[in-house]
Amino acid sequence: MNKIVGIHQPNFLPWLGYFYKIMKSDVFVFLDDVQYVKRSFINRNKIKTHGGEKYIRLPLHQKGKYKQLIIDCALFNKDEAIDHLTKNIQMNYKKSKYFQDYFSSFEEALNNGSESLVDINISLIKWVLCILEETVNFKRSSELEGVSGVSTERLISICKNVGGNRYLSGFGGDKYQDKEMFDDANIELVITDFEHPTYEQKWGDFIPNLSIIDLIFNCGKNSKSIILNTK
Repeated sequence: MNKIVGIHQPNFLPWLGYFYKIMKSDVFVFLDDVQYVKRSFINRNKIKTHGGEKYIRLPLHQKGKYKQLIIDCALFNKDEAIDHLTKNIQMNYKKSKYFQDYFSSFEEALNNGSESLVDINISLIKWVLCILEETVNFKRSSELEGVSGVSTERLISICKNVGGNRYLSGFGGDKYQDKEMFDDANIELVITDFEHPTYEQKWGDFIPNLSIIDLIFNCGKNSKSIILNTK
């Protein structure tokens, strides 16, 4: 019997394709014990404004921590950062159709009492999955015993650890993943078939690849079918 494993860094309010990958996985592993990459989607993402797309972010303690692991990342001036973030989102989405339905629970997921970026990101991801009515078996790579190696070797080690025989990769995986290593380990490498849908947005022409909150606040309970209604 096939057991599909998805693995990804615990990103901040990820795009639609991230949640498609989660929903297509039997086990999803948050890769939280690898190095934080500056200007990545680990602590920032894009929303839509009347002037086009714009980054929102959670600022981190970074002085002297340029090689820190994701699991060690903590918010800088948490209260101020969250206040700025929520006001920014409210300003740009308060007139969206489903904003009032979900903004309060969004704030609760964001204000979960932790300064850990990983904890906050996972809290927000679970908030989205609750709206999508999806139950997922989550793991954190930092909590798995016996995982070793780097790059493809590490992915294989994680798959074996959780009993997976199929690894669901994103589009860019073929640039750094070694298919022969997966074959030798008897793990099937599967590339996601996600195709970005269009949906109703505010502010003019459709912009793809935004944070999931753009979909949630605009489409509400229809978000799940929109994500999965792909090729």
